Amino acid sequence: MAHFGVVAPAFYSHASALSALALALVARGHRVTFFQRPDAAAYLNDPRLHFHAVGAASHPPGSLAQSLRRAANPGSPLGLRRVILDMAAGSAMLCGELPRAFEELDIDAVLADQMEPAGALVAEALGMPFISVACALPVNREPGIPLPVMPFDWSTGERALHMFEGSTHVYDWMMTPHRRAIEDACRGLGIRVRGALHECLSPFAQISQTVAAFDFPRQGLPVGFQHVGPLRAPTHQAPARIDALPAVQPGRPFIFASLGTLQGHRFDLFKRIARACRQLDAQLLIAHCGGLDARQAQALERHGATWVCAFAPQEAAIARADAIVSHAGLNTVMDAVAHDTPILALPIAFDQPGVAARIRHAGIGLSASPRFTGATELARRLRRLLDEPGFKQRCAPLAASVREAGGSERAADIVEAALGLDANAVTGSRVHRG
Repeated sequence: MAHFGVVAPAFYSHASALSALALALVARGHRVTFFQRPDAAAYLNDPRLHFHAVGAASHPPGSLAQSLRRAANPGSPLGLRRVILDMAAGSAMLCGELPRAFEELDIDAVLADQMEPAGALVAEALGMPFISVACALPVNREPGIPLPVMPFDWSTGERALHMFEGSTHVYDWMMTPHRRAIEDACRGLGIRVRGALHECLSPFAQISQTVAAFDFPRQGLPVGFQHVGPLRAPTHQAPARIDALPAVQPGRPFIFASLGTLQGHRFDLFKRIARACRQLDAQLLIAHCGGLDARQAQALERHGATWVCAFAPQEAAIARADAIVSHAGLNTVMDAVAHDTPILALPIAFDQPGVAARIRHAGIGLSASPRFTGATELARRLRRLLDEPGFKQRCAPLAASVREAGGSERAADIVEAALGLDANAVTGSRVHRG
């Protein structure tokens, strides 16, 4: 069997999805080790998964919290540049540290998150096979498809295509610090120089936790690209205590609201959501993922929330809900797709604007500005999701696609097949390196 190294950004949502794939591989007899800065060890909560800390000199214990605060609240253009510089520093650190770490731990193959190029670059430099995994929207580029970080609806009109192209140029200019870090890493590793995430993808296989029906119409994905749907472990757990799903009263709408682990501190936005649900006489469960204190949680109950907790059983809550309010994080949205639950998307950062655009394109929900939309307008949009049957009806075929996609088990099948990990292709217990 093989020893896999996993390299991903230091975000809980990415670690959660990759942990599900890792556990599917562990159940087949493989060994899996995650590599990241020391603080990221907190994201793993299963003893079957191993963690190897790297980069303590430049990214010491205790420093991740500050980086996450910047990522959650970039604010001004200067703040956004700071986030990009953090990304560049993280990739540079990993590219410098991983070669020695991989060799010390005798890694055979790499699972490389699309959003962190270091896994792919180091694997290539060491002659290791690697699989690219899109835990967020795929970064694969093709003409006529806006980048995943962009809020644009899909269109084939000349004006839209011009806008897509122009926004790509702006994005690439903003990402210059990260591009330079990738280019420098390539030179240091002695491999072909490139500078963008979409240029660091696997020639063996690429796995996405979306389904094709959720994305914009794609024509140029590589042959080895596979949609597998949500990557979920059979006994998925949150990083802290999970409150039980409350007893929901029949006959009244039930809304579940979560802004994810990075955005759960947004008290004002939760307050507007609570007031909107009060206007609808809807039951509201808010999961703030530890972002609020007890005083704020009590205040949200006064404003209209029925229940407020840190971590709810998300899949159960989404399955029971008549609609959800989300920051449009891909993990939450794919859970909603899987359970036929319409979505009110309030995209904040990263690929969330692109996810919201795909929600609109699929007709399974609505979106609104998290900054400017008041409680009354939120209530109006939630009322549409509750009253108009088309949203839920359009969810059904996407949910069927998710059920057929295969999830973590199919992803593990793809990994093993791409790397020749079967009785006929494995010699002893090692993966053949290219």
